[in-house]
Amino acid sequence: MIRLNNIDKIFRTEAIETKALGNISLEIKQGEFVAIMGPSGCGKSTLLNILGMLDNPDQGDYFFNGENIARYTESKLSEIRKHNIGFIFQSFNLIDELSVFENIELALLYHKIPAAERRTRVQAVVEKMEIAHRTHHMPNQLSGGQQQRVAVARALVANPKLILADEPTGNLDSVHGQEVMRMLKMLNQEGATVVIVTHSNEHSSYAHRRINLFDGKIIAQTQLAAA
Repeated sequence: MIRLNNIDKIFRTEAIETKALGNISLEIKQGEFVAIMGPSGCGKSTLLNILGMLDNPDQGDYFFNGENIARYTESKLSEIRKHNIGFIFQSFNLIDELSVFENIELALLYHKIPAAERRTRVQAVVEKMEIAHRTHHMPNQLSGGQQQRVAVARALVANPKLILADEPTGNLDSVHGQEVMRMLKMLNQEGATVVIVTHSNEHSSYAHRRINLFDGKIIAQTQLAAA
């Protein structure tokens, strides 16, 4: 599904140049669950942003479903993202003025899906995430765990092939964090490819493979018992 060859990413200001990623090569197969780990500032989120086509590499090749997309235009990348990738963020990124239903439905509006089908899809995903009783609530009426369930539902509603989660349990207590990890594992078992960034060894154990970064380089890849 994904292959990165010799990816570099450099952030520049007038004064300094910082190499966030150096010579990254890796492959992620359809249906894998991969955890990316490492200390703060090692390039985990930068790598996830490149995988999600939210940022472009400065050097190297990125093959997505066999196509080298490293030099694609933003409009072309946007189309690929829209049809293939769901994002889950640490900060939930829900819109306070919209209900749970409307937050989730928003992902489908970009696909120009008819209203009746949108309602059907949202209903199916809120039932899967066990938040059907909360669809008319506003985000500020939910617990952190419930808000993250909404964020997961929003990522799922368009049926993405790839789910990218950046510290999805970072703002949750241990109980709600485990709930989110179990949901991601369930989605992976149903066929989705899942890539998470995490600081937690416990949470990384849900994955098939752990990738360790340090100073923008892959220093280890470990196959886990979850496979």
